[in-house]
Amino acid sequence: MEDKNRKIIVDELVSLINKGNAHAAFEDTVENVSLDLLNKMPDGLPYSVWQMTEHIRITQWDIVEFCIDANHKSPKWPEEYWPEKEEIKITEEQWQNSLKQIAADRKRFIDLLNDPATDLYTPFLHGSGQNLLREALLIADHTSYHTGQIIVIRRLLNDWE
Repeated sequence: MEDKNRKIIVDELVSLINKGNAHAAFEDTVENVSLDLLNKMPDGLPYSVWQMTEHIRITQWDIVEFCIDANHKSPKWPEEYWPEKEEIKITEEQWQNSLKQIAADRKRFIDLLNDPATDLYTPFLHGSGQNLLREALLIADHTSYHTGQIIVIRRLLNDWE
C-alpha cells in the first residue's frame, strides 16, 4: 500500500511541477517571447521576463543541488538569485541556454522524486528540517508565482495573447 500512495503523491507533484494544473505552465508562459522584449521592464515594474526566468533558473538549480548534495553552498540572498537589473540585449543563445537549464534541472529533480529509494518525508541530514516533499512543493510554488509575473510583464508589453 505504501508504494501505491507514494506513486500517487509523486505523480501529483510531477504534474504540478510540469503542468501547473491551476495555472499556466512555465513553458507556455515563455513560449514565443519576443527577443527584443526579454529584458524590457514595463513602467512601474522592477523586473523583466529575462530576470524572472533567470531567477527561476537559479532558484530551482539551488533547490535541486541542495537536495542531492549535502555540501552544496547556496548563492547569497538576494543578490545572487537575480541577474543584473540593467537592460541588456539577451541573445537567442542565452535565452535558450536558460530554458534548457531549467528543463534539465527540473528533470534531475523529477528523477529524484521518481526514485522509489528516495524518501519523501524524512528531513535531510543537512539543512533545517527540509525534506524532498517540501522541496517539490517549493519548486512548484516558486515557479508558479514567478510564472504569473511573467504573464503580467508580457501583457504590459503587449506580448501575450
